[in-house]
Amino acid sequence: MGERYPDTVEVGGSIPPAPTNFVLQDGGAIGIRRSKLPMRSDDSARVNDQINVPEVRVVDGEGGQLGIMSIEEALEQSLEAGMDLVEVSPKSKPPVCRMMDFGKYKYQQSKKQHAARQNQKTIHLKEVKMKPKIEEHDFQFKVRNALRFLEEGDKVKVNIMFFGRMMAHKDLGLVLMEKFENAIGEAGIVEQPVRNEGRSMFMIMAPPKKK
Repeated sequence: MGERYPDTVEVGGSIPPAPTNFVLQDGGAIGIRRSKLPMRSDDSARVNDQINVPEVRVVDGEGGQLGIMSIEEALEQSLEAGMDLVEVSPKSKPPVCRMMDFGKYKYQQSKKQHAARQNQKTIHLKEVKMKPKIEEHDFQFKVRNALRFLEEGDKVKVNIMFFGRMMAHKDLGLVLMEKFENAIGEAGIVEQPVRNEGRSMFMIMAPPKKK
């Protein structure tokens, strides 16, 4: 088996403008024109004239191995193919470069990143407040709310508030917390155990980890 080389390139931080200009029409790229790139940032890929090594190993646009050649020859071949020469493995000896439409590549990567951000779930911390002496129907109402929050992927802060003489009976709060945890069952896990904070006692529950 021959040595495999990456067919993608990490592009991060301050990204230089695309080395090709193109106009999208009915989903395709037309009017491709090479343009000179500005100086790159240290964490971006070197493209075309930015690659300042004497020789490179070249992979064509289909993943085929073209072998080791001088950087001048590699740039000429990529130009003839209407593609950019992108350094995908700079630490190899010699560095590995791949022919690709770098502008189109970055456009596709941008679309993927945008789609990933759209699909990201924002986790909220919802709160359920109770008193140490709570009626059973009120307790069950609080449990149902917590179950709904956990099912939606949010975390739940279970908060018991103490007032007046009840400050001397925080043991009732511990009993209530244990009852609440048992009522939630496998629908949630205790992410932060019970803590006292001023006139309140709380714990934080989270959705169970997916297997």
